[in-house]
Amino acid sequence: MSTLWTRNETLVALVIVAFCGLAALSDPGFLSVATLTDLLRGGIVLGIFAVGALIVLISGGIDVSFTAIAAVTMYVTAMVLNALMPWMPWWAALLIGMGIGACLGAINGFLIAVMGLPTLIVTLGTLSVFRGFMLTFIGQKQITTLPPGMREFGRMMIVRGENADGSFYSLHAAFLVTAGAIVLTWFILHRTMLGRQIFAIGGSVESARRIGINVRGVQFFVYVYVGALAGLAGIIHASMARVANPFDLVGLELSVIAAVVLGGARLAGGHGTLTGTVLGVALIVLVRNSLIVLGIPATWQSVAIGVLILIGTGLPAWQAKRAAAQAA
Repeated sequence: MSTLWTRNETLVALVIVAFCGLAALSDPGFLSVATLTDLLRGGIVLGIFAVGALIVLISGGIDVSFTAIAAVTMYVTAMVLNALMPWMPWWAALLIGMGIGACLGAINGFLIAVMGLPTLIVTLGTLSVFRGFMLTFIGQKQITTLPPGMREFGRMMIVRGENADGSFYSLHAAFLVTAGAIVLTWFILHRTMLGRQIFAIGGSVESARRIGINVRGVQFFVYVYVGALAGLAGIIHASMARVANPFDLVGLELSVIAAVVLGGARLAGGHGTLTGTVLGVALIVLVRNSLIVLGIPATWQSVAIGVLILIGTGLPAWQAKRAAAQAA
């Protein structure tokens, strides 16, 4: 029982409940269907990014380039479809975006898995390259007329209704795509040999090599998979926003990594759960969207997220240190 109450998932869930309670006291209308759908909508893109960040952290690496991959993907996909294939349906646009994202992720995979370069250095470098490419060749130019398929996807809702006060609420169909990405990643991590190999590499690369795991192949897959998820998130973001802005997602890396770390993933690798990641995303979305309800200026978002990162990394380290001291 004591283990349950000290797990990151439990602690994050308790913080979410407390946060919702404070928000409800400040604004009784906070606990409503409209607020719930707004929060779920806010977690769609963040959730896909977080799933990708989780699998990288489990493998013992770190990736900060996924937002740049998403930005390049959504802009290039929208531009190509408008110019060459405007007849493409929405699901094809999602697949094309995943393909472009996977190709960009393969660049990270090659540099990390084949060349043996440090993950943080590589992804920082590709982040700068991708963003620099966009800034040089595109600048601030936005695509305001999306391809018909992406516009159609942007209008797809699974829930739509009206509150008693006449305001409307809705939940985008992309929520199902996020749920699908979570289920697929859970299956890979916990029901396949590949998933066990990812955990093993995160625990110890040398030990994984000694038992015959193809470390390079697994690492390459991880970054290609994360690139595909980033591409998917980019297309979803553009479709929901109904505009392809190349710099919309800039700076979201901190919130994503905060969500994954709060959920219990260790920066050293080898540990992490999708349940914790989903709870971490929920908490970050609450912080980002609800500070105003509590009367806190939105400019304090970065401070709040930074504090959460320190707590999320510091608490497990303190617990591990205390456990080691007790064992000694």
